Amino acid sequence: MPRIVGEVMTVDVVEAHPETSFKDVVRLLDRHQISGLPVVDGDDKVVGVISGTDLIRRQAGRPTGGWARRFRMPPLGRSASLTESVARAVTARELMSTPPITVHPEQRIADAARVMERHGVERLPVVDEEDRLIGIATRRDLLRVFLRTDDEIRQEVHEEVLTRALGLPAHSVAVSVRDGMATLEGTVRHRSDIPLAIRLTYRVDGVVGVVNSLTHQIDDTLPSGNPPAPGLSHGLGLSGGTPGPSTTGPISPSKGPTGPGAGPR
Repeated sequence: MPRIVGEVMTVDVVEAHPETSFKDVVRLLDRHQISGLPVVDGDDKVVGVISGTDLIRRQAGRPTGGWARRFRMPPLGRSASLTESVARAVTARELMSTPPITVHPEQRIADAARVMERHGVERLPVVDEEDRLIGIATRRDLLRVFLRTDDEIRQEVHEEVLTRALGLPAHSVAVSVRDGMATLEGTVRHRSDIPLAIRLTYRVDGVVGVVNSLTHQIDDTLPSGNPPAPGLSHGLGLSGGTPGPSTTGPISPSKGPTGPGAGPR
């Protein structure tokens, strides 16, 4: 079933504290070859996040030309001490972006990816129920789910979605996957099973789209009391029945009569 953030996050997190200096933040990023880090307080609660962009923005905003006049540069003999004083004043507290965008370890990877995209961030601190830092998930971590092979995806759709979740008889629905695009072909008993099968298939990690070629035997979406149309059989494997209509072709998460609410990854 869908993987969660806790399965892909990095638990050995490089972090800074609000009082960490600008230079020390740069050293941490350089030493560990990372592009950002969370800032935590004394209780390990995330209070902000610093990225390379934040550092560049800070440097770009430094005064030039009139720097001495703006800061009332003292005589030459005191210039070094003033420069050191200004450098010490720049800390992680002033550099970090707040409020921090965080996720919990039990959240689905697809949901975390949407949070990351919505806020335009490259990393998400992972926090426990008390908002304490326990890991970090980067864009690269979340993209690992799409490195699954088509056969792995096909097997999960068949076993977890069709057999376990929907309880469909073996071989009643065939699943094929190519480049993450899953195709469902076959006959289900109830019409209401079709949108459910599509929605659950979309939730499988690595699936980028679903092609629906399913038909049904019984239209259980009709108002109560209405008999089924003539010719419809009432059980899988019965001959002489005519399958009900079904929309075929790729199904978009936001379009089409049976688009799932979960959306693409």
